[in-house]
Amino acid sequence: MNKAPTARLDRLLSNLGYGSRREVQDLIKAGYVLLDGDAVIDGDERIALTPDLAARMTVEGEPLDPLPGLVLMMNKPIGVTCSHKEQGPLVYSLLPERWRARNPALSTVGRLDKDTSGLLLLTDDGALLHRIISPKANVSKRYDVTLDRPLRGDESQVFGAGTLMLDDEDKPLLPAQFEAASEKRGFLTITEGRYHQVRRMFAAIGNHVTALHRDRIGALALPDELAPGGYRVLGSAELARVFQSA
Repeated sequence: MNKAPTARLDRLLSNLGYGSRREVQDLIKAGYVLLDGDAVIDGDERIALTPDLAARMTVEGEPLDPLPGLVLMMNKPIGVTCSHKEQGPLVYSLLPERWRARNPALSTVGRLDKDTSGLLLLTDDGALLHRIISPKANVSKRYDVTLDRPLRGDESQVFGAGTLMLDDEDKPLLPAQFEAASEKRGFLTITEGRYHQVRRMFAAIGNHVTALHRDRIGALALPDELAPGGYRVLGSAELARVFQSA
């Protein structure tokens, strides 16, 4: 059985965003950090980072925030941007303020543009992030697409051929799957992540996307009950579905 890693209590809490090392030390010495109901007053004490730690430790009467290795599922609303640097509302503003001070920082797994809503993953696990977005992973993403003009009828064949070229590019797109849902709506599944790819695909065949919503990554579907702007921690079984076929 592998032994759980450990971390100094003051460093753990500081990296989770509870404050500077000095602020965290003051918090600890004041008796506001409890483990199994007992105060831990030595910030130098090493704490085993077991999966149940968040259920066993409280800080100022509240359960400890999730440990590093956090993965979130969010229903990204329209109008927020997937960036740490751009101006305007950011997806990170939808999270608790303390979570925005975590180290390592939470980052989006890929991006949805400002005018696209739907399923977005965030994590502080850099290796996992790169595993998901790597072209070798071949992770599929499904989009609910609403269009300005009626479908031509040959979208499935055109997108599935693997020969469609986007403007200003010299490499054709990989085959994609398209399923019509109505005269001006359908579901497009892609395995690439080129810049504004879905919008540019329809522009290449003479149509214009008026609404775009991602509802699935791999076999992981966005739950109906997760409202726009809502988020929750993703469990390991759900995370595994990202790498499965729908």
